[in-house]
Amino acid sequence: MSETPVEELSFEDAMRELEAVVGQLERGDVALDQSIALYERGAKLKARCEAKLKEAEEKVAAITLDGSGQPTGTTPVTDM
Repeated sequence: MSETPVEELSFEDAMRELEAVVGQLERGDVALDQSIALYERGAKLKARCEAKLKEAEEKVAAITLDGSGQPTGTTPVTDM
């Protein structure tokens, strides 16, 4: 488990760590206390991945297109 705060992880790093956490929990070869800590970290990683995906979706949705469908710029996204 990484010592990096979840809030500082990129989407890719958070996803990689989440996959590792799930793998450890599925194997069931960790002590109960460690399983609880892994589960809590996994929940935070999942939330981080969801937030980063939502942020990316909002950025993509903000791309403006001209009459022929070509990107012309972006519209500022609020609530970020």
